[in-house]
Amino acid sequence: MKALFIHFYDFSPHSGISKKIIAQVDALRSCGMDVDLCYMKIDEEGNQLRIAGEKVIRNYGRGPIASIIKWFDFEPITQYIISNNIGFVYIRSFYNTNPQLLRLIKKSRESGAAVVLEIPTYPYDNEVRSSPLKHRFIFSINRLFRMRLGRYLNAIVTFSDFDTIHGVKTIKISNGIDFSSIRMKQTKSHNLNEIRLIGVADIRFWHGFDRVIDGMANYYSKYGKERAPFRVIFNIVGDGDSGDVNKLRDLIKSKRVEDVVKLLGNKAGEDLSELFDNSDFGIASLGRHRSGISKIRTLKNREYAARGIPFIYSEIDEDFDKMPYVMKAKADDSPINIEDLIEFYHSLEITPEQIRNSIENSLSWRVQMQKVIYAVL
Repeated sequence: MKALFIHFYDFSPHSGISKKIIAQVDALRSCGMDVDLCYMKIDEEGNQLRIAGEKVIRNYGRGPIASIIKWFDFEPITQYIISNNIGFVYIRSFYNTNPQLLRLIKKSRESGAAVVLEIPTYPYDNEVRSSPLKHRFIFSINRLFRMRLGRYLNAIVTFSDFDTIHGVKTIKISNGIDFSSIRMKQTKSHNLNEIRLIGVADIRFWHGFDRVIDGMANYYSKYGKERAPFRVIFNIVGDGDSGDVNKLRDLIKSKRVEDVVKLLGNKAGEDLSELFDNSDFGIASLGRHRSGISKIRTLKNREYAARGIPFIYSEIDEDFDKMPYVMKAKADDSPINIEDLIEFYHSLEITPEQIRNSIENSLSWRVQMQKVIYAVL
């Protein structure tokens, strides 16, 4: 069957979202589908291009007008679906429901295609309030029209436990992993009195890295940098929202932990793998409660497990809550107790291979995308 995966942005080698989408497309192909990818691309001259099947289906030109039009002109996608006899349409939502998107879905269904919409995070209203003005405008339109999705969609794909979203039945899956693209941590010898933490994210306030920084400040305040029983280092990898990154930078400075907490920026490929090789413990999301989310199956938890590294998070994730290599934090804003983390880490008797093997048969993208196919086709 011909399928079209629709993404409303370009791709970046540093983006976990980009890697996820490529893995999902590969998984659909491994399930026997003939998948084209639809996405936006900015060429060397700054033109906004909509791509489908590796061909330009619309050139919106350059400048602010082009940046606006691309969010409302979906007719080229509709025509591509109809003319190429697409039987399955998978849309990754940017919380951008508007009349034109509803029309795309309606016309796709009328042509005989099944259409599902993936909502990456739900509920999401609290998250979008801190977004740039342009995005808040798009989200405002979304709130006006999202309850009409039920008229046209086959289903909404969710990583939450909600049975319906915006009046549409859901297909509940977990974020998956493309194990072939993630190298398992290679353990390297280092000072046994040193514990190296790593947090990898497109940094936003709900990652809660500030809780670790506050905890490290408390830990070093109690013992002193030179007398602490263990030297704890925290490497933060990734960029993200400039306001949230600057808050972390200011917090690191105000807490006087610049020598043990580092903002490393974006890393990818072998550079990122090397960082994991030299890390002991992962910091996943510690602030999902700030955006009103209690249950979610985040991509980050799965990436850490695929790397073979133990980690901490604060939400409810039923795939990992009972895993022996997971430390659960309270879903509040309290500092992480670093001594508890050190004790938990030293209590572990598990190898990177055992951590990775614990999810390899259940959380591959092929397994997860197969659930979507079975539900709608």
